[in-house]
Amino acid sequence: MTPEFHRIRRLPPYVFEQVNRIKARLRSEGVDIIDFGMGNPDMPTPKHIVDKLIETARDPKSGRYSASKGIPGLRRAMAAYYGRRFGVKLDPDTEVIATMGSKEGFANLAQALTAPGDVIICPNPAYPIHAYGFIMAGGVIRHVPALSPEEYLAGVSRAVRNSAPPPSVLIVSYPSNPTAQWVDLEFYKDAVALAKKHDMLVLSDIAYSEIYFDDNPPPSILQVDGAKDIAVEVNSLSKTYAMAGWRVGMVVGNARMCSALARVKSYLDYGAFTPIQVAATAALNGPQDCIEEIRATYKARRDTLVTAMARAGWDIPAPPASMFAWAPLPEQYKEAGSMLFSKLLIEEAGVAVSPGVAFGEHGEGYVRIGLVENEHRIRQAARNVKKFLDQSGQILSKVRDQIPVE
Repeated sequence: MTPEFHRIRRLPPYVFEQVNRIKARLRSEGVDIIDFGMGNPDMPTPKHIVDKLIETARDPKSGRYSASKGIPGLRRAMAAYYGRRFGVKLDPDTEVIATMGSKEGFANLAQALTAPGDVIICPNPAYPIHAYGFIMAGGVIRHVPALSPEEYLAGVSRAVRNSAPPPSVLIVSYPSNPTAQWVDLEFYKDAVALAKKHDMLVLSDIAYSEIYFDDNPPPSILQVDGAKDIAVEVNSLSKTYAMAGWRVGMVVGNARMCSALARVKSYLDYGAFTPIQVAATAALNGPQDCIEEIRATYKARRDTLVTAMARAGWDIPAPPASMFAWAPLPEQYKEAGSMLFSKLLIEEAGVAVSPGVAFGEHGEGYVRIGLVENEHRIRQAARNVKKFLDQSGQILSKVRDQIPVE
């Protein structure tokens, strides 16, 4: 028998796929699914951004190869955004790389920075690319529980003491996907000091930095004095401007790490389609009131979700940031675990969520709910959930043999 390819052997089955298969089957049968599973913005990209794409695409030269690390105008716009938003000065030529989404930037950073066997400290639960980008690059992941920022930072110190070889990279991600928590600048000061003490590089993912719900916007790690000595930040236009499918992100900060990423990318791609990069430049340089409108939409959905689900009997903490709610399993279904709960919820109630265990073992006991349906649909989902909770005894009796035994 032909053995499994080496890198594929290191990747577990995609946990989300189990719920996705049920979702696809039910939809093929005509069932209306209220889908909170994927963080896929449903709002239209602002008109001025789309108009710039169309205008640029009409240029006969627009179909040529673009620039792997981003056209100069886009990199300047990204640097200007960091200056406005965070007060961080960046050199667009050496400290800014435009990427095809934050996911690509993260994965190729892992390729650029990792030697086989390098130890990487990663939060758990976490967005899957944070661990698996490095695993595919040959790294070894040291998972640290991260159900709160304080727990994570304390765990990092323990992990450093007990790792051989010593860790080379520390990953931080706030606002967090999936837990929706965010941190203040003091957290980043502590993280930078810890990383410098133990000779680690830092990768900070702030793809949700513009989706927050109080008066204090999440900071950047690059606001910390000396952070650029060891850190880069991965950011994205996907959620900020409802441009997820456009695939525009950035890696900014430490010039040496940016240079390594640029070199890897030069072998792998020619950059995004030039009109997309020009339109992304227009997004960053143009009117920013669209960000406030998008943020307000997510806030209204968050408030509706929390209120409606509470009436249904499911208490969900209000997320302070991001486009997700991180919800503990309802009491009736705690013994079922997040995967079985997610399957039952879609089959019995027509509501799709992401099982917490898909984000790591420490995500067990939770599900992630994306704020990607309108308020009417959220209320409809809550009505379905109420029936689902009321009938929990009957539903669980049918799957008793699937409930894990402690």
